[in-house]
Amino acid sequence: MTGSDETSSPAFAVIMAGGSGTRFWPYSRQKRPKHLLDIFGGKSLLQQTIARLIPLIPPERILVVTAREHSREVIRQSPELPGINIVSEPLGRNTAACIGLAAEHIRRRVTNAVMVALPADQLITDQESFRHTLAAAIETARLNASLITIGIKPSAPETGYGYIQLAEIAQEVQGKKVYRVGAFREKPSPRRAREFLARGDHLWNSGIFIWQVKVIREEMEKSLPDLFRLLEEIGQSLGTRQEAKTLKANYGKMEPVSIDYGVMEKAKRVLVIPGEFDWRDLGSWDAFWEFSEKDQEKNAVWAGDSIVLDTTNSLAVSPGKLVVLLGVADLLVVENKDTLLICKRGRSQEIGKIPKLLAGQGKTKYL
Repeated sequence: MTGSDETSSPAFAVIMAGGSGTRFWPYSRQKRPKHLLDIFGGKSLLQQTIARLIPLIPPERILVVTAREHSREVIRQSPELPGINIVSEPLGRNTAACIGLAAEHIRRRVTNAVMVALPADQLITDQESFRHTLAAAIETARLNASLITIGIKPSAPETGYGYIQLAEIAQEVQGKKVYRVGAFREKPSPRRAREFLARGDHLWNSGIFIWQVKVIREEMEKSLPDLFRLLEEIGQSLGTRQEAKTLKANYGKMEPVSIDYGVMEKAKRVLVIPGEFDWRDLGSWDAFWEFSEKDQEKNAVWAGDSIVLDTTNSLAVSPGKLVVLLGVADLLVVENKDTLLICKRGRSQEIGKIPKLLAGQGKTKYL
């Protein structure tokens, strides 16, 4: 175990902003996905992510990986970042490819960097606690040739998140306990989620990862050799006339796989730091309802003049017209220009099927 400082191992952040947010349909569309929308706080989720990183990592070391069709809007929304830091993917190939591509860009600049990879669509209100936890994770990555993730102490038996089981304490860094990972758990049933909460040794998987660039490349070469080979070829082409051609050709050959399934669940050197900051993955309208301010009947009204009468546990999102909910319960009602979604609360994870159904029916104007 060897230590290194900021000068010898600078930290870079990679914001993953490539998804289309299909479970946030109809508010999220192909041309303007969820992370580019102003949902909470007067800024888009991407802008909020950048803002909470800058006190810890300077703008010149923050990269955004996004879909090519969204790169212009990402550049517009992030003027504090150098244009070269907006990395475009020609195709969506899940998080392993996204992270691997960013690692190649960072390695071209600094050979011994630490890399933070995090999604663009999370809500975190306790900024200082988040940065304190992330700083400890960065230092842990400098001290260990390991893959580090941040887990969130669960506040409810949530079935929409993956879980991380804690094993023994490995060390303490900057006042934070660092644990070895016992196991990664898939999204559980309600019974299993209640069991995880009662046991107290499981954390929500935040999807925030920290490691040395050379370490994640080594692990990808072990677990995803075909993907690694294609990424390495892209890395060799960066800055040359062959860059665009190699990027497009190699991305077309990649199998989409998540970093969790492709690498983290297979790796042996994995550590986790518990984070106690207020965190939400805005992956669905149910999560949006949970995070929103509610009245005494647990109704949330956002972006419009909706009225709720004799209604409980429901969400109304209607920026364009008046919507009235009367005598109903547990509904998600979302209106957006030419579409209206009415969904039973608790089933919003299934909304991602709708854009696929519309595409299959040729109704592309609703995508």
